[in-house]
Amino acid sequence: MNPVSISEALKNNSYPGRGIIIGKSDDGKYAVCAYFIMGRSENSRNRIFVEDGRGIKTKAFDPSKLVDPSLIIYSPVRVFENKTIVTNGDQTDTIYDFLASQKSFEDALRTREFEPDSPNFTPRISGIISLGNGGFSYKLSILKSANGNDLSCERFFYEYESPISGEGRLIHTYKHDGNPIPSFEGEPKAVKLDKDIDAFANELWENLDTENKVSLFVRYICLETGKEETRIINKNV
Repeated sequence: MNPVSISEALKNNSYPGRGIIIGKSDDGKYAVCAYFIMGRSENSRNRIFVEDGRGIKTKAFDPSKLVDPSLIIYSPVRVFENKTIVTNGDQTDTIYDFLASQKSFEDALRTREFEPDSPNFTPRISGIISLGNGGFSYKLSILKSANGNDLSCERFFYEYESPISGEGRLIHTYKHDGNPIPSFEGEPKAVKLDKDIDAFANELWENLDTENKVSLFVRYICLETGKEETRIINKNV
C-alpha cells in the first residue's frame, strides 16, 4: 500500500466523520498521533477540544445548546505509563482501565461494540502507541456493524511494528456522507507524514471539509526523550 498525501486521502470526502492517524515523522524522531472530529448536527458541531492532564476531552462550546452528551462528550486521548490511547468515544476509558488491570488493548475492545446511534451505528475507532527502547509500535481497531445490521458486530485489529519514517495510517468512522452514513471499509489508509507538527496540523485541518470540521488534536512524541508536543485547533473559538 503506497502512502498518499493527506490531501489525497481527505480533501474530496465531505464527511469522513471522526478520524485517527498514527505513524512516524519523516525524520524518524517522533511518534505522530492525530485525532479529528466532524459534525453535521448542531449538537455535534457544538464542541471543542480542551487539554485534560496529558490527554484531552471534548467539551460543549455553548453549554446552553448541549442536547445529548452521551456520545459526544468523552476523553479522546489518555496516557497510561508509556502508552498513548486515542479513540472516538468512551472506550478510551475502557482501554485505560484494562491496561491498569494488566490486560490488553484487544481485551478491552472485545467488551465494546459500535455506537447505538441507529441507523448509522457509528463504528468505534481506537488506536494505541506503545513507546520503548527508543522506538515504538502502534495498533488500530474498528468495531462496526455488519453492513448496518446491529445484530452483528465486526471487530478488526491492525498492528504495526517498527513503523517506517514518513508514513502513518489513517482510519475514520465513515466511508463518506450518506443517509444512513456508510461505515469505513478496508484497511487503514497509508498516508505521508513528511512535515513538522505545525505544518502537518495545518495541512490536516485545511483538508477537512470546511462546513463539517469541528476540532483537531495533533501530538508529536520524541522517541529519544518521551517529550510530548501538542497542537489543538477548534473551529469554535
